[in-house]
Amino acid sequence: MTDNSLEYPAGLDQDFSLTVDAADAGKRLDAVLATHLEALSRNRIQSLIKSGDVTVGGAKIVEPKYRVNEGDALTLTLPQAEDPEPKGEDIPVTVVFEDEHLIVVDKPAGLVVHPGAGNWTGTLVNALIHHCGDSLSGIGGVKRPGIVHRIDKDTSGLLVVAKTDQAHKGLAAQFADHGRTGPLERAYSALVWGAPSGLKGTINANLARSQANRQKIAVVKTSGRQAITHWQVKERFGNAEQPALASLLECRLETGRTHQIRVHMAHIGHPLIGDDDYGSGFKTKANRLEEPLKSLVNGFHRQALHAGLLAFEHPVNGKTLRFESPYPADFANLLSGLQKF
Repeated sequence: MTDNSLEYPAGLDQDFSLTVDAADAGKRLDAVLATHLEALSRNRIQSLIKSGDVTVGGAKIVEPKYRVNEGDALTLTLPQAEDPEPKGEDIPVTVVFEDEHLIVVDKPAGLVVHPGAGNWTGTLVNALIHHCGDSLSGIGGVKRPGIVHRIDKDTSGLLVVAKTDQAHKGLAAQFADHGRTGPLERAYSALVWGAPSGLKGTINANLARSQANRQKIAVVKTSGRQAITHWQVKERFGNAEQPALASLLECRLETGRTHQIRVHMAHIGHPLIGDDDYGSGFKTKANRLEEPLKSLVNGFHRQALHAGLLAFEHPVNGKTLRFESPYPADFANLLSGLQKF
């Protein structure tokens, strides 16, 4: 579902039809529709055309600059409007801890944390609304109730979600501090290509939206937001022919930026295994492996990143809570295959 469904102009029927007259013959499809549909912007009409919501003579046209002819029958069908407030859905979720103030869950890879473009349903928020009812905090906004931090869709591991406003404020303050003055801890296990020099290190490199691809994040020198990742080698994998095939790292964040670990590790030449966005150049390396490791790596369709440790101060009673999540099956199988290499 595209963003087109989120707005439904008042006074406009779901289906709009017109027949092209002589005055509009030869004009662009988007221009003709914009002239006759003042309730919709030209950009919105172009988006609807590209989404396949416009037909000319019964044929779907997806090119806004298509030139229409006199007598053409144009039909624009608006997608059904969607309620922007997420609804509860019966989605299984692993609860690690829960009280009247907060809930800690172990998120599986593949589950989006909160609704957004392209993922208006089937998210962790939808699951938590079903599980918690009306107790989720609304401080984060209607689409992010109770959410104080997040992990990527294809990253597995631990998340804490607030159920009350008091808990939300207390947790948000701890995550904004990133553990500099309190007990907050977040540690990630990462399987990366190659072997970083040394056993531990710190990456301090600013991050911003990539100018080449706005869906990706890039390291920048003169702008962006500060991002700091501390890493430590836990295990190295290799043999006589490839002594530095891959490594298991523990990564700890001093800042919490989008895709931070993934981009930082790629920046120093050690992208995460399975990360098609930031480590696609290593696919040829995977294809040169022998079986069964070759199949394990090529069959791992996400970044090899697991949020395995989460500790924080309970925002109401002040107790330090600490949780650890075991590796999910796909991560454990890949790790085992590397250990046998």
